[in-house]
Amino acid sequence: MLGAMQDQIQPGSPIQAPPAGPQQPHRAGIILALGIVGLVFGCGGWILGIIAWVMANADLAKMDRGVMDASGRSTTQAGKICAIVAVVLHLITLLIGIVWMVFVLGVMGMAAAAGAKGSP
Repeated sequence: MLGAMQDQIQPGSPIQAPPAGPQQPHRAGIILALGIVGLVFGCGGWILGIIAWVMANADLAKMDRGVMDASGRSTTQAGKICAIVAVVLHLITLLIGIVWMVFVLGVMGMAAAAGAKGSP
């Protein structure tokens, strides 16, 4: 019997202990919804992405321990991926905005300096 159980265990897969009591229901739908809304929502998308990312990490850890229903693992992972993409895209957008503002202010400063030299 033990040999049959060892054959089923994949290398690198988390070993789940049987739950002591009833398992918590998964929140995969909420996490996926927050991740997707974080992708398309404007200014606050990164906040929703971070919330979904943190929730997904907590739920995946609970699923690994066998405390939470693992039937929503793939949806939770999809929500986590959407959340990570949302946060990264919003950070890239923020950096592009900062670079653009520095460029525009630099051009305006050079134009003002050139205008001041040319006036009597």
